[in-house]
Amino acid sequence: MRAALVGLIFSTCSLAASSTPALAYLAYVTNEKGNSISVIDLDKLEVVRTAKVGQRPRGIVVNKEGTQIFICAGDDDTINIVDAKTLQIIGDLPSGPDPELLILSPDGKLVYLSNENDNLVTTIDINTRKVVGEIPVGVEPEGMALSPDGKILVNTSETTNMAHLIDPQKKEIIANILVGARPRFAQFTPDGSELWVSAEVGGTISVIDPVKHAVTQKIEFAIPGLPKEAIQPVGIRISRDGKTAFVALGPANRVAVIDTASKQVTKYLLVGQRVWQLAFTPDEKYLLSTNGVSNDVSVIDVAGLKVVKSIPVGSFPWGVAVSPQ
Repeated sequence: MRAALVGLIFSTCSLAASSTPALAYLAYVTNEKGNSISVIDLDKLEVVRTAKVGQRPRGIVVNKEGTQIFICAGDDDTINIVDAKTLQIIGDLPSGPDPELLILSPDGKLVYLSNENDNLVTTIDINTRKVVGEIPVGVEPEGMALSPDGKILVNTSETTNMAHLIDPQKKEIIANILVGARPRFAQFTPDGSELWVSAEVGGTISVIDPVKHAVTQKIEFAIPGLPKEAIQPVGIRISRDGKTAFVALGPANRVAVIDTASKQVTKYLLVGQRVWQLAFTPDEKYLLSTNGVSNDVSVIDVAGLKVVKSIPVGSFPWGVAVSPQ
């Protein structure tokens, strides 16, 4: 009887465990001309919800808990705070004019963002919803990055053609580093030893030593049949092991795959039209690309280095962030 009871309990627990579905990852995509976000279930690989947000949404991040989404509503001059469950706007942060890209501090208490129209990097306290710092940078600031140890904040200025390295505690610029024309995005390697900055018009990636404050190498791209001016690097993502980098090449409609050790392009992946930003799923099974002109998101199998699906979203997808459901 005792053995039968133990067996019954084990079977019941096993059944309960097997019937509990695993949580799917969700991707949130800002639709710049649709004034909305599309929510993609990454198990089903399809849009499951759409919600209206502020005007001209671009940069987007999700907090570590997956409970709140922060969206740059550029034409509203604000940051929307969106509840991840209801997709309702539950508040706003006072960003200043035309916010474009933003990141969170390591503790999740601060937002750092670029204000394109007033040439500032703005720091906002999320709890008090107040501006706690403004750092003058170059003309048309856009890209934002933070070193893995949280000690170096980076902004790229499109017209000044510089990467600005900032001490986030002192709210002061440490160094101004000249890069390629119209820098759009910045990304540190996981160990913090390199900073990669994309130059949209220059058509290059500048690899920067963040200690020496110097460009150590420039990566160029060449795609047969495409003129150089069609190859416009924007979004960058580097794998967790630091071995592979992926770069969105704008109107070239490709994502470049780069070996980070050799700095050589190993493959070009054909995606949708005008690929802009990229995001990994937390398990790095997939890499997502937003394709603004074709109004879709490409799903890249990271291990196989191939596009496995194109998912229609809203009008002019721009930014993408991924969070557990």
